[in-house]
Amino acid sequence: MADITVVHAPEQSRYELRDGDVVPGFAEYLLPDDGHVDFTHTEVSGDYAGQGLAGKLIEFALADVQAQGKRIIPHCPFVQGWLRKHPGLYDDITDWPDA
Repeated sequence: MADITVVHAPEQSRYELRDGDVVPGFAEYLLPDDGHVDFTHTEVSGDYAGQGLAGKLIEFALADVQAQGKRIIPHCPFVQGWLRKHPGLYDDITDWPDA
């Protein structure tokens, strides 16, 4: 896990986990307007599952969105769960989607 990095890949509209040239996971998003990042799907391949990498990925992505001065829309169930497990961290920039 030490060699795995997280990067923003805006040309792919996602944040990626990278293990050398391998992309074992990603968090996809849409940009519905200039002020929001709408997270739609998070995925980590089976060989990398269970190592906390999805959480590392989302933590990086949400911090990056915050640093850009934008707001989060968590349509992705994993992102929703992460936010609920970490109350208060990003409440001020989260716009929950309608149920």
